[in-house]
This record gives sequence, C-alpha cells and structure tokens, in this order.
Amino acid sequence: MATGAPHPKSIGAGEEVVVVVGGGAVDRISGLPDAILGEIISLLPIKEAARTQALASRWRHLWRAAPLSLDGGDLPDEGEIFRAGLISRILAAHPGPARRFSVSSLQLLLCPSAVDSWISSPALDSLQELEFPIGDLIHLHSAELSLPDSTFRFSATLRLATISKCHITEGDVEALRFPQLRELALESVRLSEDSLQSMLAGSPVLECLLLSRCVGFSRVRINSRSLVSIGVQSFSGELIIENAPSLERLLQLQLFRDLRVSVVAAPKLETLGWLSDRDHHLKLAFGNTAVQDLRSVSITSVVCSIKILAVDILTLSLDMVLDLMRCFPCLEKLYIEFVLSGDRNSWRRKHRDVIRCLDIRLKTVVLKNYRGIKSHVNFASFFVLNAKMLESMTFEGGACHNQKFIAEQHSLLELEKRVSRTAQFYFTVSRFWDKNLTHIKHVHDLSRTDPFEC
Repeated sequence: MATGAPHPKSIGAGEEVVVVVGGGAVDRISGLPDAILGEIISLLPIKEAARTQALASRWRHLWRAAPLSLDGGDLPDEGEIFRAGLISRILAAHPGPARRFSVSSLQLLLCPSAVDSWISSPALDSLQELEFPIGDLIHLHSAELSLPDSTFRFSATLRLATISKCHITEGDVEALRFPQLRELALESVRLSEDSLQSMLAGSPVLECLLLSRCVGFSRVRINSRSLVSIGVQSFSGELIIENAPSLERLLQLQLFRDLRVSVVAAPKLETLGWLSDRDHHLKLAFGNTAVQDLRSVSITSVVCSIKILAVDILTLSLDMVLDLMRCFPCLEKLYIEFVLSGDRNSWRRKHRDVIRCLDIRLKTVVLKNYRGIKSHVNFASFFVLNAKMLESMTFEGGACHNQKFIAEQHSLLELEKRVSRTAQFYFTVSRFWDKNLTHIKHVHDLSRTDPFEC
C-alpha cells in the first residue's frame, strides 16, 4: 500500500492496441510483412511458434522461414528420451537460420552424441545464442562434462553463451575466440586462471559476465574495455578490476564467501552489492578507500561514481549507513536488508553536524524486514526529515503492515513533515528474497540498470 502513490498509466488518445479478432474483423497482424511476422514468431516458445502454422494459409510457411529459437526446456516434460526425439524432429523440419539453441546440461550428460549431432545440424549454422543451462545438475557435484567438439564452430557468430557443468581444457580455450560475444555465463565450470583470462581476452566486445560456482582458479583479473556488468556467485578468491573503463555494475550474488575485491580503474562503476557486515571475509578496496565487512570503513578518498548500493547488515545501524554515505557521497538508491534492531539510531543531537555537512542525494531507499519499532522509526525518520531529494521510500515487512499499522507509522515517521514534498512512501509485505542471485536468474539480467529493483 502506498502513501500518495500515482495511478497506473492508461492508454492515451490516439494510441491503438490491435489484436487478432474473430467475427469477420480485419486481421491486421497477418497483413504485416513476412520479415516482421518472422521476428514475432522467433520470440515465441517453440511450441507456440510451430503452432502458428495452423492459424491460416498465410502463416504456413512463416515458421520455417523465421529464425529458429529452440529451448529444450519449453518442450513437454515426458522424459529426456522423448524430448531428445522432439529436438531431432524440429531440427530436421526447420531449414534455419537459427537464433538460439538451449538444452540442459542433463541432456549433455545423458545423450552427448545426440547433443553433438544437434549442434552439427545445418539448421544451426551462424547460431547467435548457445546455452547449456545447469538445470537439475546444480546439486550433482560429481558431474564434469566435456563440451561437444561441434560447439566451437559457432565461435565467430555467438553473441550469448551459457556453459554449465563442463571442464574447459587448455585445448578447448585455443578454439574459443568470440569476436561477437556480448554475454557469457560460466556455471559450475572447471577451468584454469589462464584459460579464463584467455577466454576473456578472446571476447573483445563482451558486456556481461556471470561467474557462478566455478572452480580451478582463485583469481580473476579484469582488463576489458567493453565489460559493463559482472556478477559473481559462490566464488572464494580475488577479483581485481585492473582496467574496466565501461564497467557499470559489480554484483556479489551470494554472501558469506571469502571474496576479495580490488577496484583499480572503473570510472563508470555505478551499481554495487551485496555488501554485508555478516560477511566477515569480504574485503573491498577502491584505491585508498577500503571497506571490510561494513563495520570497518577506512576513507582517505571518496568514490563518487557509485549511485546504487545494496547492503545486508545484521543490526540496523544509522552510524554504519552514514559511514557508507560518506564513502559513496553520490548515492541515489540504497537497499538495506537487516535482521536485528540493537541500535537505538537516535540522531537529532548525535548527528547535527552530519545534517549540516552531508549532502544527501538519495532518491530511493528500501528497508527490508521493517517492523516499525523505535529503532526502525528513528532510522527511517532521518531520511524522511533530511533527504531533500527523496522520491520514494519502501518499508518491506510482515503481515502486520495493515491499515492500522500504516496509520501509526504515518504519525511516528512524521511523514507530514517530510523535507521532500514529492516523496512517496510504500508499505509492502516482504516476499522471499533470493540471496543467491537476487533478481539475477540469467546472464541477460545483468544488463538491468538496477538489478535490486523488484
């Protein structure tokens, strides 16, 4: 429920929404050029795409002429053998070209020769997206697969690749040069540090990199003029951003790992998270500015590029958050998840100098596990009464966020005295927050400007 929430946008005058209708009405979609219809069909799941042939005679040839997008996960779940047969028939029926081909690592484990034959199909010539998602093998620690030899024939055309549960050897890497690759996900992959560096060096236009549960190396050095977003999950080691002039997002997707991050040169870095004071092994350094488990912030210079920050803290502490705001003085969005409420967070006398000197630029604040007790109210009221640029503040909590609770909080937080008269305040019921990947479910999600926003 929102206080002063805007109404949903409605369709304006002159805006027309057209769908295929019956009853003799004009079929405007079928009147579109074949090229546009083909693009529409290629975006549909494979079952629905093939079924468009039954719509009308006008559509019968379009599926075979449209770029093929084949995801084995969209096919009926009637066993891997049945699914494999369907994939073979689809590739035999469609002449190509193909845009995307995705089969799970389980298929690669159970029928490697079939996968190799599929990848060799002429229908997949000039493939742009190839994925072996981890799927059901995520909990199978012993599986370590080999990439089919035919995988390497797409190196020159791939724009997206997801590789899971595979062992990438030094010999494999020699064939892995991706001049057009923009998104790369490695999930539960074994490879050496040299092999990883060789893959990155061979991907000159790579924009999104997702490293999840990978083994075989303890250090990653990033020297890339093109990388925009990096996501790291379940990695214990050293991540060094030596030179990344285009990097905008650096995301730790799972807490409580011995991750040491050093940022030497990333002038455009705007989004950072999750950081946690419960993650005692985390070490983060920006030149002379060091952040160690959030409880120890050593500042000899500030990092002005960071605008979006997500933190996970054991005890909601205004002192700690103010230290982070001094470290990152240009913050515009702040996401805070907390567990306990030990600090009183009184600020009216204690932080009078801060109010006068700190330039608070926050526009968005999200508090998760907000229960409206005294320490929570004190913490939140600091931003209500001092953040002049505040646009929205969200209080996520339990089922207690009913009408009575909201009315009480409206008074306790002194919302009528808010310094930003246009600020909106939202009280919502918390949903399960997946700390493993936040809102990152696929390497493409790394392209989101704000990956923490629901």
